[in-house]
Amino acid sequence: MVGRAIALDLAKDYSVTSFDLNAVNLDELKSRNKSIQTVAADLSQFAEYENWFSPFDIIVTAVPGFIGYKTLEAVINAGKNVVDISFFPEDVLQLDKLAKEKGVTAITDCGVAPGVSNFIIGRYNQEMKIDSFECYVGGLPQNPKPPFYYKAPFSPVDVIQEYIRPSRLMENGTIVTKPALSERELMRFDEVGELEAFNTDGLRSLIYTMGHIPDMKEKTLRYPGHVDLIIALQEAGFFDTTALRIKEVDISPLDFTSKLLVNEWKLGPEEEEFTVMKVIVKGEGKTVEYNLLDRYDKETKTSSMARTTGYTCTAAVNLITKGLFNEKGVFPPELVAKDKKCFDFVMDYLEQRKVNWKMSQQEANNH
Repeated sequence: MVGRAIALDLAKDYSVTSFDLNAVNLDELKSRNKSIQTVAADLSQFAEYENWFSPFDIIVTAVPGFIGYKTLEAVINAGKNVVDISFFPEDVLQLDKLAKEKGVTAITDCGVAPGVSNFIIGRYNQEMKIDSFECYVGGLPQNPKPPFYYKAPFSPVDVIQEYIRPSRLMENGTIVTKPALSERELMRFDEVGELEAFNTDGLRSLIYTMGHIPDMKEKTLRYPGHVDLIIALQEAGFFDTTALRIKEVDISPLDFTSKLLVNEWKLGPEEEEFTVMKVIVKGEGKTVEYNLLDRYDKETKTSSMARTTGYTCTAAVNLITKGLFNEKGVFPPELVAKDKKCFDFVMDYLEQRKVNWKMSQQEANNH
């Protein structure tokens, strides 16, 4: 869904070719824009990348997290500039040396969160001494239905990973690890109502690039009731990776659960959903807040998560193609946003596509 939004947006200005294992996905894309070339290919055949990608100037990688790191590594090895939105667990900065050797510019984690949240912290880090950073984010169905009150606007396998991967936070200048789903709190959002926030491992590169900021956390947002169900599944062993033998077949509970939830959580092609997000940066006696509420676009039939994630990614593609950012190496968005021109370009690009971030600022103790 996100990859399609990216391809359609880029096709307005560039000649675009999309690679996917699933022919149905490619047909759907082609039906929206005939000019986009499509190639059915198994992207886990990393040795083929050099042949496949030789004609192209720049690559976007939007694959499930479990092949994300290897995909990105193979693209860099092929010597191609790249923007990546694959949510993988490995430390992407390990590829920095390779990217420099290959003369490649790689902008990574370039979605909504991680992504815009990183651009914001990277920008304000240039302008003030930040004491704390908080990010709250969720992609949710407009009409939630029991039992889960949830639909996955991106790969359900990656959503489950968010629920089981331990979350890293910064507290008083120290990296601490807490279980995912911990420290639940209820928060109110305009036009949405009450949502539940809980820890997930969303800080990612910020742990390394912004380690001087004493307090940082990211929490995921869901409708109340969802997390209780997830915890029940987890405690009952549905997310275990050790295989169970069932009628002579070994099946891991996690694989089985993922398969079930892919169907249960699949967002219908025209099912309405929204993205809600709040980023809070505090320091030097002031609080800067960025808020987003973005909804499914009925006109273009594009999901909000595809818009908010995809257009941040395509903005970064344009940073590279227009020569606004051309440093060599691996750059999470917070490192790109050091340059105010890059930050402003991305926010303007999003605004042109009606992804409207609202910024507000408060000074403490105004006498």
